[in-house]
Amino acid sequence: MAVEFGVLIPTREAVMSGRPETAPLLTMAERAEAAGFDSVWIGDSLIARPRHEPLTLLAAVAGRTRRVRLGTGVLLPALRNPVVLAHIVGTLDRAAEGRVILGIGFAADNPSIRKEFAAAGVPFERRVGRFLETIEICQALWRRDHVSFSGKHFTLQDVTMEPKPHRPGGPPIWIGGSGPTALREAARFDAWFPTGPSVEFFAQHFPGVQAAARAAGRPPDAVTGAAYLTLALDANRAAAEQRLNSFLETYYAAPARTILARQATYAGPIEGCVEWLQRWIDAGARHLAIRFAGGDQLAQVDEAASKLLPRLKRLGSL
Repeated sequence: MAVEFGVLIPTREAVMSGRPETAPLLTMAERAEAAGFDSVWIGDSLIARPRHEPLTLLAAVAGRTRRVRLGTGVLLPALRNPVVLAHIVGTLDRAAEGRVILGIGFAADNPSIRKEFAAAGVPFERRVGRFLETIEICQALWRRDHVSFSGKHFTLQDVTMEPKPHRPGGPPIWIGGSGPTALREAARFDAWFPTGPSVEFFAQHFPGVQAAARAAGRPPDAVTGAAYLTLALDANRAAAEQRLNSFLETYYAAPARTILARQATYAGPIEGCVEWLQRWIDAGARHLAIRFAGGDQLAQVDEAASKLLPRLKRLGSL
C-alpha cells in the first residue's frame, strides 16, 4: 500500500489570529490538492479551542476540490446527537462524492474539554459510552433502513435516514487517541490515527491493534496505520524549535514541554524531516497528516510540495 500524505487546514490558528475569514482556508485546501497532497484535514472544538465547525467547512472544501480526501482530525462524536450527525455526514459525503474520512476521538480529560462538554449539555463521564453508541447508530443509519436501537444513552425506533452516504456503508472511520480505550477500539474500525506521542510508541502499539483486528476475523490490512504529526521546517534548527514551542504554547495555552511529551513533532531542516517521517513509514504508518506549526501556511504548503512531498512520495512507493 502506497503511503499517503495530508495537510491540516489551520482553522484554530485563523480564529486565534483574529482572521476567521474562510477564503484563505479554502485556498489552502485547493493549493494542497494542486500540490499533490492526498488529503486535507480540519480539527474540531466547540469552545475549548475555538475554530470553524469542521463538517460545515469541509462541505465548502468539497465544492472547491475534486481529488483530495476530506478528513476530520478529529471530531468528537459524543458532543453530537447521533441521528443529526449521521445526516450531516451522509450529506457531506454526497457533496464530496465519497471522499470523506471520519476521524473521531474520545476527548482528552482537561478542564477546558470538561467545560466544553458541560456547555453542550453532555456529561463528560459518559463520553466513551456516548461515543460508542453514536458511531454504532450512525453506521446503522448509513447501512440500512428502519433502524431501531436501545442503549444506555440513546433509543431509536424504526428510523430511516436519507440520503445515505455516497460511499456504501458510510465513510471510513479512523480512531484518534493513544490511550487504552483508543487502542482497544481501533481494531474494530478502519484506521488508528494517533497524534503521538512518538514513533516508538506507534511502533510498539500498532502491531497490537493489527493483531486484535486479526483475532476478530478481519483481514491483516483492515486497519490502516495513520499519524497526525506537527512540523516546523527551517534550515536553522534552533529557529524551528523556537517556532514550534511558541506555536504549541499559544495553541494549547500550556507549556511546550507538556505538549511535546504527548504529541509527535519535528523541528528542523527538511532533510532531517524526511528521515524522521521514514521512521513512521517503517513502523507501518500509511497515511501521515501534517500540521505546520505557525508561520505562513500557504508558503509552507508550497515549500513542502516542492522540497518535501516528492521525497516522501518516493519513500512511500518503495
